[in-house]
Order: sequence, then C-alpha cells, then structure tokens
Amino acid sequence: MAKGNEKKGAKVFKTKCSQCHTVEVGGAHKQGPNLYGFWGRQSGQADGYSYSSANKKSGIMWGQDTLFDYLENPKKYIKGTKMVFAGIKKPKERNDLIAYLKSSCNAN
Repeated sequence: MAKGNEKKGAKVFKTKCSQCHTVEVGGAHKQGPNLYGFWGRQSGQADGYSYSSANKKSGIMWGQDTLFDYLENPKKYIKGTKMVFAGIKKPKERNDLIAYLKSSCNAN
C-alpha cells in the first residue's frame, strides 16, 4: 500500500474530519469520538463515547488496511454505523489522512 504524506493528511483531517473528531490526548468527543489511541485498537472502544452497536460489534482492529477500506465508504464498511461521513474516494487522499492519523493518534 502506498505511503501517505502526513502533512497533506493533516489538511485532509482539518477540512473533512475535525468538525466531528479530535486527535489530541484527552481531547473532547464531538459528534464523533476523540481518535487518540484508536490506532491498533478495536472499534467502538473510546471511553465515554456512545457508539452504535454495529460499530461495537464489528470487531475491526484499526490499522492501515482497515482504515483504507473504511474511509472510502464508512456506511458500507460498517453497516449501521452512525458516522454520516460519505467517505474519501481518492486513494492518495486516504493514504495521506491515514499517515496523519497514525502519527497523531498512536498511543504506543
């Protein structure tokens, strides 16, 4: 899988994700959960956020491959998710966003 550009990914996050998500340690949940620490964790696990049962029961472990597929079309990837985002169709843009998320949300 192609490596993304973290700097470009930060711009993608700002324009497409930051309205609903935060990435910093201890960041607030918005319409979507704070994403810090989600990398390598099972979906539906952020403390204090009310996930859909579809998300909690999906068993998805978040990483490069799962995010690449999920971000293309979240509602198709997790049927019943409450994430209303339509997705990012361009593979390069998804890889850039994933590079940013991996570096900014990785608690390990």
